[in-house]
Amino acid sequence: MKRGGNSGKRLNYEPPAVTAKLGWRYHHIGIPYTQPRVQEHHVAHLGVHISGFETSPYGIEWIRFEPHCHVPEIVKTVPHIAFAVDDLDEALKGREVLIAPTEPSAGVRVAFILDDGAPVELLQFYTVKGVRPKTRRAAKVGRASGED
Repeated sequence: MKRGGNSGKRLNYEPPAVTAKLGWRYHHIGIPYTQPRVQEHHVAHLGVHISGFETSPYGIEWIRFEPHCHVPEIVKTVPHIAFAVDDLDEALKGREVLIAPTEPSAGVRVAFILDDGAPVELLQFYTVKGVRPKTRRAAKVGRASGED
């Protein structure tokens, strides 16, 4: 992709480099708010109330933080954009990490970076394979054959 004399700056019709070159995929925009909203749901273990994510055709997620939620103030007050990435550890290399990788729920790892003063959320999704419990018969067969 040749850029004419623009010193490597993004042209107005070009997508951001993280989507065009790194393959990051837009996931949502998170907007902090302070007043309860209709149909918000409480995520107690994170100390937040969320609304809009499941229904917004644009990926708008409203987030209300409880006082005990321990995230940086900038995340509580400034909207963030979120991208899904294939490899979270690779995506974090060389970036200013605001919130280190966590697993807020099964099947997803999340981290926040700071880019030019703006919070950016990165999500890596993975498949959770359930462990099938042994049936009584399988457990009996296993014990009889010396497995366990």
